[in-house]
Amino acid sequence: MSRLRSTILETSLQLFDQHGFHGVTVNQIVAASGTSKGGFYHHFQSKDELLFVIHDTFITYVLKEAGAANVIHTSPTAKIQAVIHSFVKVFDLYKPHISVFYQESNYLKPEYEERIKRKRDEFKDVIFGIIHEGQKSGDFRKELPLEVTAMAVLGMVNWIYKWYQQDGRYSIDEIAEVYIDLILHFLLPGSSDHLIRHMSKVPFFYDIK
Repeated sequence: MSRLRSTILETSLQLFDQHGFHGVTVNQIVAASGTSKGGFYHHFQSKDELLFVIHDTFITYVLKEAGAANVIHTSPTAKIQAVIHSFVKVFDLYKPHISVFYQESNYLKPEYEERIKRKRDEFKDVIFGIIHEGQKSGDFRKELPLEVTAMAVLGMVNWIYKWYQQDGRYSIDEIAEVYIDLILHFLLPGSSDHLIRHMSKVPFFYDIK
């Protein structure tokens, strides 16, 4: 990504967060970015495309990480841990993008909205697929309804944007450890000792001597 494109994106994130999508003009973005209209339109066809790129950036990241987890790991237990870790991390890495997404997503044009929806559905399918794989292999509890379980995972992680603060008590990696622990507790059969043996990392809050 060119430096100017990055500057325009970062500036737009700040302006949209402060004033809303319709409260900001291309002229304001241009002035705050220290560029020209020519510079803006060289990188973005319109303000609508800019909003799409903001949305697409973090969704593409989490989808790419989920795809990598599916390739790198062979067991569904390892896969779900890797996917949840990167999913939680996105709320720190792309906090401004996600804030604007939840505030301004209603203003996406239909063609852009459809492209975002396809990627969100792809990610949802990854979560569904890993849980289904784990239930078939016996790694995950078979009695849990697949649809409810997968949507519970998505819902609990998505809610992070409502409360997460980068200067809060816990780091994003520590929060990821808590979420992974919670999700493994309701997915895996057996005792806590069995669960710990299958964790890629023992959570920071475990008191194990």
